[in-house]
Amino acid sequence: MSIIRRSSVFDPFSLDLWDPFDSFQGLFNNALSVPRSNFASDTAAIANTRIDWKETPEAHVFKADLPGVKKEEVKVEVEDGRVLKISGERSKEHEEKNDKWHRVERSSGKFLRSFRLPENAKVDQVKASIENGVLTITVPKEEIKKTEVKAIDISG
Repeated sequence: MSIIRRSSVFDPFSLDLWDPFDSFQGLFNNALSVPRSNFASDTAAIANTRIDWKETPEAHVFKADLPGVKKEEVKVEVEDGRVLKISGERSKEHEEKNDKWHRVERSSGKFLRSFRLPENAKVDQVKASIENGVLTITVPKEEIKKTEVKAIDISG
């Protein structure tokens, strides 16, 4: 059994994905040199979508490595008010009749990652762009108003 940890143990926003085929992958690839099944490949496509999330004073910034994926193949949505969803599909390479594959390591298939945004996120002002295979999503932050503390005189 293999649990793929996406970030720090202490990050409440991280997602842990369990890949039931992970422990068998090495056995098959090393001993037999055969490609994995479509289901295992799809699981790997989801798990291999690496995303960084950093917080600056002005915004939450997400960066995803999506080499070879066109902007038309990626969808960025905010669902249920505060859940940022990044999804899409990596297309398989076109196969010719006479092609003989020796190794298939690049993943293809659908991918989906979700992140619960904090309360200070301006979900109506999310911006996304893709350049050189890197998807950048910027979620501006609201200023958190500091509560005023008013001292009360005690009589008596």
